[in-house]
Amino acid sequence: HCLAVRAVCQREIDCDRGHGYSWKITLLRNYWKSKVKQDWLSGKYSNIPSQFSLPEKSMYPMDVDTWGEILEAELER
Repeated sequence: HCLAVRAVCQREIDCDRGHGYSWKITLLRNYWKSKVKQDWLSGKYSNIPSQFSLPEKSMYPMDVDTWGEILEAELER
């Protein structure tokens, strides 16, 4: 699970590990973020008609760099 999460959230995982968090805590801190981030990066939410069309679990607190990655992926589509 940790490697799958790291594939999507490498910067976040490396930062948490650098701050001394255990793998268990790091996984708990980043698991749902990786799921939501992967959905955004894969284009799952690219053509929605309004914010009301987003599934309940489509948002997660993410930092500015993560949203930047998502925006770049959208601009490349």
